[in-house]
Amino acid sequence: MSKIGRSSCTSILIGKKASATGSVIIGRNEDAKTAWPKHLAFNPHRTIENNHFKSKDNKFEMDLPATLFAYSSTPEWTNKYGEFEEDGINEYHVAMSATESAYANDRVLAADPFETETGILEEAMVTVVLPYIKTAKEGVLRLGKIVEEHGAAEADGILFADRDEAWYLEIGSGHHWVAMRIPDDSYAVVANQLSIQEIDFDSDIFLTSPNIREFVYDNKLWPKDAPFNFREIFGTRSDSDLHYNTPRVWIGQKLLTPSVKQEPQSFNLPFARQADKPITIQDAQDVLTNHYQNTPYDLTNPKNKSNATFRPIGVATCQESHLLELNSEKMVHWLAMGIGGQSVYVPFYPQGTKVPTMYKYGKETYSANSAYWVFKLASTLVDRDWGKYGSLLTNAQTDAKEKVLRIRYQADQKLTKETDSQKQLAIVDQANLDMADAAIKIYQKLIAEVITLQTADSPLKFKMDPNL
Repeated sequence: MSKIGRSSCTSILIGKKASATGSVIIGRNEDAKTAWPKHLAFNPHRTIENNHFKSKDNKFEMDLPATLFAYSSTPEWTNKYGEFEEDGINEYHVAMSATESAYANDRVLAADPFETETGILEEAMVTVVLPYIKTAKEGVLRLGKIVEEHGAAEADGILFADRDEAWYLEIGSGHHWVAMRIPDDSYAVVANQLSIQEIDFDSDIFLTSPNIREFVYDNKLWPKDAPFNFREIFGTRSDSDLHYNTPRVWIGQKLLTPSVKQEPQSFNLPFARQADKPITIQDAQDVLTNHYQNTPYDLTNPKNKSNATFRPIGVATCQESHLLELNSEKMVHWLAMGIGGQSVYVPFYPQGTKVPTMYKYGKETYSANSAYWVFKLASTLVDRDWGKYGSLLTNAQTDAKEKVLRIRYQADQKLTKETDSQKQLAIVDQANLDMADAAIKIYQKLIAEVITLQTADSPLKFKMDPNL
């Protein structure tokens, strides 16, 4: 387990025929701490001779290829506890997000325990996989091989995508894993559970560790004559699942497939499901920012403060929320710093080379020069009274969304007309800077307005005598 604790995220994967634009989309909320800044990075294509990775989080290490492909990422403000690059898109239009923390059951771990000292952890996964793969499936196989050879230190779900496919890989024990390609016409919402269900070993939409069936049958973990259900064999069915995990899957499926009636505490929610209508990127954002709005479980409603029944998708521990969108025309690294529902998703070009200045800064203690802290400060101020300040936040979000989307649209139009690669890069870099600047300025204005209004909220108030 990581020295800074495991992240309690929520993930979404969307097939290309399920999305409104024909895009493959994967995304996740990185939930760990209420004050733990993230940065944005654009890592260049480079060569490193004798390239070797050594974790700062445990004793995992491995040799790496000399050539690293360019890729975007969102590293921690410090690498003292490891890299935690978490998500990005590389120059071959392959996206990766790691990880969705999960839990394996005691029966499985008795036979194949996690390699906690030397196995791969979340902090290393993007760093040792994304710069070296050219397809999503290749990413699955590379990470799977690392787990087989070095072992895994924890149960995790990892998202991969390219312009054609989305894959979800789950690590269920020290050396065993499965992966499923999301059907093109479907989506999946995942919440801190091992979620892949029945495995068809003859189908090309599944990949698994070698000898996983022999491992299960030799250790009498499942009957041979029953369908091989990975969730049932390796996963958990606990009270924590009923309050912490399954309700998040339920609300995600309720948003995208409202025609199907389900219960929030059902253990039978399917892993992959078809949506009632084509899924837009805004729909995906709505899933990742949801806090049970318009239900009795919404903690932002004062009436529900004593009814903290289910853990919401959008929570205060969200460090950043991302959606990685890929199609034949473009790739987008959507990034919302801090709590996604109180921030704004900026549609960055991952092939950029210049990181907007304020996205490079921010430490554990508040500072005004950090994008993370700008969005986090706005959240903190509005949280003092949603009823009074929530509409100001909503207005700022609407304004910021319109501005950054307009900047991105105009840059996309310029790119279609430009054939010179250096000029294209200049357009990309300028658009990234302009989008970041526009969003930050709107939130700085919001902060100034809310602080000014909150000067009247002091309890040290008394009706002043007009004659004095």
